[in-house]
Amino acid sequence: MTVEQDWTPQKRDFLQSTGHVLAMGGPGSGKTHVALVKARDEIRSAKLLSGQRILFLSFARPTVARVLEKAKELITADDLRLLDVNTYHGFAWSVLRSHGYLLNNGKPLQLLPPPEGSARLAHFAKEQHHQEKLRLFHEEGLLHFDLFAQLTAELLRRSRRLAGIYTATYPILVVDEFQDTNADEWAMVRELGRGCRIIALADPDQRIYEFRGADPQRLKEFVDQFDPLPVEFEGENHRSAGTDIATYGSDLLTGKNKGAVYANVSVVEYGVYYGRGPHFHAKAQLIQAIKRLRKEPAWSIAVLVPSKAFMLQVSDYLSAESDGMPNLRHEVAMDAESPALAANVIATLMEGGPSELLAARLLSALHTHIRGRSGTKRPAQAELDMADAIDQYLVSGKIRGKNRQALISECARLAALRQDVVFTGHPEEDWLTARGLLATSAVGQLSRVAADAKYLRLLHKGSNLRASLSELWRSQGQYVGAIEAVRGALLQEHFTAAAKEWRGVHLMTIHKAKGKEFDEVLIYEGRYAGRIVPANADTSRQSQALLALRVAVTRAMKRATILTPSGDRSIFL
Repeated sequence: MTVEQDWTPQKRDFLQSTGHVLAMGGPGSGKTHVALVKARDEIRSAKLLSGQRILFLSFARPTVARVLEKAKELITADDLRLLDVNTYHGFAWSVLRSHGYLLNNGKPLQLLPPPEGSARLAHFAKEQHHQEKLRLFHEEGLLHFDLFAQLTAELLRRSRRLAGIYTATYPILVVDEFQDTNADEWAMVRELGRGCRIIALADPDQRIYEFRGADPQRLKEFVDQFDPLPVEFEGENHRSAGTDIATYGSDLLTGKNKGAVYANVSVVEYGVYYGRGPHFHAKAQLIQAIKRLRKEPAWSIAVLVPSKAFMLQVSDYLSAESDGMPNLRHEVAMDAESPALAANVIATLMEGGPSELLAARLLSALHTHIRGRSGTKRPAQAELDMADAIDQYLVSGKIRGKNRQALISECARLAALRQDVVFTGHPEEDWLTARGLLATSAVGQLSRVAADAKYLRLLHKGSNLRASLSELWRSQGQYVGAIEAVRGALLQEHFTAAAKEWRGVHLMTIHKAKGKEFDEVLIYEGRYAGRIVPANADTSRQSQALLALRVAVTRAMKRATILTPSGDRSIFL
């Protein structure tokens, strides 16, 4: 594929196109590669005017990072300056940051990240969330991330002059994973498409985000709106060449996989092993995979599971030395809310301050953590009641109820303990010290903070948060400003497309694996909880689960293993 003469007629048609294009192909078929070659050729043709660039949009930051790495291989440094690669969110924010004030009577915008947004929305029913987000934007200038695409589309629609500035700057727009766009993202792309060429890259069989608004009709809507040149990249596999992984993924969709044998794809049934933990077989399979790869540099394995709750159970088992197997180090891809809000509580402890003031600040941070840690799900009523009681206490100084009084007393105890803590000036050590204080608590709301914070991955060498905390210590010998440092690092993490090396073992839900690739993939479903297809799944949910399983399998470059319970194997296997 690196030699132009070897390219298929379809790819040649794609490269020679001069209008809108819809390019479709399966995982590893080369859509992104050829789109970058197309961008390179357009730049080399010298048709771009001064100040013009090509815009490439994708969903996930890891995907953007991978595209940038690939672009560096194909495009010279000088030409690369004329290619902007971003997420849909990142591009929308760049528009709103400069012009969003036009939509809310000139109020200055302040970002409301999802964790803080979840805390704000905790008391509202789910169907009221969108309206409250709009109210926060128009009345308070607080911009929730979920509104980015909608407001950008509205801005471009209402101001054709502004839209013209952006389409003049970006005469060519490449949109990756187009099948997964929701209605707002499609509206944003549609407004841009009125004045520029759109190259849409899609795989309708990877449409796994219907729960967030992806529509089976999206590709037809694009065709109806723009009459693009259709191009199909079929029968090619560059991610897992030399294996049957891509073939297995395609055969899953028709059921042809059942009973067939595939190179480098294994379906393993596991039984009940009495006296062993319920995830014994998954850990044993993972150890085998590690042994296969450990002599290779920079190896990577993904353990993919159907649900977040099941993922946390598996993580606990992998972390334990039990059943004759060692602790296996791994990273867990958690949703942002609970770790991010836990980080704010820890940062509050690190900042310190007089005992009484620190206790109040701890309660305030804990209030936000309680309300927001469940993300888009409404917290349990008991938790909301506890958060309300904290709020009232901070205003009145009065509290009633044994559990509530225990929480107030515990925050006072931790604040007093903090007075005797001597930090070292090493951010990671000091962070763990602060987290350790919370872990000693017998009060559930506080010990949960320590548990949630385990999944925060912002303190590795070279990270923004580590650098910020180090600078605070160097400049003042303490961590005053840690709360703002955490908030800034979390925001930067959301927008920055830093290249991530997927080394070692990574545990995540199947949906989180979209846009990533690993040497080996272990897909694990439980016997009772954590099923790929829940027992009560309707036809639509079964269809989405099948597409998700295909995505999971095709994340593998060398080997895919599916672990399913004997006697009750997945209906897709």
